[in-house]
Amino acid sequence: MLPPAANANIARHLALMAAAHPARAALKIPRGRTRAGDIDYLTLTFAELDAEVSAWSARLAATGIARGDRTLLLVRQGLPLIASAFALFRLGAVPVVIDPGMGLKNFLACVARSRPTALVGIPFAQILSRLFRPSFRTVRTRVTASGSLTARRSSGSEIVNRKSEIVNSSPAELAAVLFTSGSTGAPKGVCYEHGMFDAQVRLIRETYAIEPGEIDLPLLPIFALFNPALGMTTIVPEIDPRRPAEVDPAKIVQAIRQENVTNSFGSPTLWRKIGDHCVAEKITLPSLRRVLCAGAPVPAALWKSSSAFLPRGQLHSPYGATEALPVASVSSREIDPTTTRGACVGRPIAGIDVRIIAVIDGPVAALADTRELPRGEIGEMIVRGPVVTQSYDALPAATAAAKISDASVAQLSVAQPSALNAQLGGTAAVWHRMGDCGYLDADGRLWFVGRKVERVETQQGTRHTEPCEQVFRCHPRVTRCALVGLGERGRQRPALIVEAVVKDSAAARLFARELRALALEHAHTTPVKLFYFHPKFPVDVRHNAKIHRLTLAQWAATAKGYESDPKK
Repeated sequence: MLPPAANANIARHLALMAAAHPARAALKIPRGRTRAGDIDYLTLTFAELDAEVSAWSARLAATGIARGDRTLLLVRQGLPLIASAFALFRLGAVPVVIDPGMGLKNFLACVARSRPTALVGIPFAQILSRLFRPSFRTVRTRVTASGSLTARRSSGSEIVNRKSEIVNSSPAELAAVLFTSGSTGAPKGVCYEHGMFDAQVRLIRETYAIEPGEIDLPLLPIFALFNPALGMTTIVPEIDPRRPAEVDPAKIVQAIRQENVTNSFGSPTLWRKIGDHCVAEKITLPSLRRVLCAGAPVPAALWKSSSAFLPRGQLHSPYGATEALPVASVSSREIDPTTTRGACVGRPIAGIDVRIIAVIDGPVAALADTRELPRGEIGEMIVRGPVVTQSYDALPAATAAAKISDASVAQLSVAQPSALNAQLGGTAAVWHRMGDCGYLDADGRLWFVGRKVERVETQQGTRHTEPCEQVFRCHPRVTRCALVGLGERGRQRPALIVEAVVKDSAAARLFARELRALALEHAHTTPVKLFYFHPKFPVDVRHNAKIHRLTLAQWAATAKGYESDPKK
């Protein structure tokens, strides 16, 4: 293991790239089309991006933002996000990133709980902060970010020409607060430390053999923040981050082919749409070395089609969460798209420890209070390692519910887990409960079978979402479906909800009979006799891939279902 850097501040990576490759393109921002129809980009080199970040840093410092200050970021993707985030890192300030698409009520609650002392945001965000003052009551500094090159255009020369220094941050120092999507509960702020960011960069680079000079098209804006550290050029996609599933696949394909993109990250929903477009139009993407697809299990159809549009690359599915990323990874070369055993998410990444324990619904104080399960048995996933976050922000009960102390590692208090992590050579003394159920197979591969809170507990036993839904996704008319439980836990009735529009009850009954026939082909889906049809699933805003099954279960409680059984 390499010794930790003297300065763990993530912002140092950009400065190093600017010094080593000043003329290399760091960021390309679409600004229209040329007469020939090509995408016209505004290009910033690493030297120019570093200068922009330095200018931003000086501007923010001039407003009083300093080390440790929590700063709410509400800026546009691309240059404003990268420049302002890295500027805050340079100062040792703490960016707070909340997805405003989670809904106003949740968003305001998250703002209030995160207690930001500064706000860097677009003009609308500034208006919002004044309309809802109680949630923003801790904010004392406001900086408006509007458009590109904001810092250099709006600041005086005395600020622009001032070279900002990079704060010397320890690995245990708080770097950012990133909020979860809230797909199975209220969104929570996850505390990231500089050492964790460093570990993420190292593991992502090593796992996927990413080389400096590669070109990335991130379909999730937050992932662009890794690129300056990885030495990759960022191509800002033509996509509305508020509605990513509505992306025009032709625009994404054009950007990939025009710029010879080598890497892209996006949800299965997005890449299913892009892949279908490529197959339909007989388009290949030969420059792509890898597509990282995460946020939900990759559907079998996408695994199958990826070889057609990725002739020189692979589809990879990294497994993890906001609280722990990356944990494991699997590629298209390893996957069996016909399985109904769950979603194989690959082998744990080097340095990450994964265990399967018997399911416990309440908090667990210590690892000694758990029971590790043998290979092949389904249980709750827990993980430990240098990328595993240690706590939620201002939510002690949530932290207690999601973290397990490993007293067997060290008979010490875990009040300072990051310091303990460094002391133990990168192996944290705190385990994170992923909130997922799964198992390890005989070959040491990790399999995901569903969210713990979404398991269906019947009188005949527990049913998990992914193995059951895989059976029904084989139907040609089923793209998305959701297994839910109706009634009280332990006596729940399993029901399948399909995202589909049916023209009338007769068509719905026929569809239900076809689905019931599929159910009878597998022992674990035999109990599923009740079917519902929903026109548009509620999904997370970030990925447009995580299905809100608990919301669908509430809907099904009063909706019209169709029961199908050969005996009736």
